[in-house]
Amino acid sequence: MSTFMANKANIERKWYVIDAAGKPLGKTAVAAADLLRGKVKVTYTPHADCGDNVIIINAAQAVLTGKKAEQKVYRTHSGWVGGLKETKYRILMKEKPELAMHVAVKGMLPRNTVAKDSLKRLHIYAGATHEHQAQKPELWEVK
Repeated sequence: MSTFMANKANIERKWYVIDAAGKPLGKTAVAAADLLRGKVKVTYTPHADCGDNVIIINAAQAVLTGKKAEQKVYRTHSGWVGGLKETKYRILMKEKPELAMHVAVKGMLPRNTVAKDSLKRLHIYAGATHEHQAQKPELWEVK
């Protein structure tokens, strides 16, 4: 019996929609990261990019549990002296909910080229509408 190794020829990619309304930001990001990596498939191969396309809708309605809205901080640095910018997640979720979800999903992927390619298949929308109806995405329920 031989071990299955996925390659570009035998990877079938599906489209999934995750509705983040009323669900925790982290749990939604975990579900998206698992789908992007392909961990829910029987043919999962760790070193190959065998994941699916993921659409996250209602990112603005995702919730932060506990005191994370006030205590969690998003930091960026320009590289210049004094270039550190900090934003509380309460403000980030109001102004740029897509960025907050993107950062959460990116943090749950490995730091390699597989993750870089996987993030290209992630589509995040603050509202309930998206422009990928032609792909006939399936609804994925976050547990």
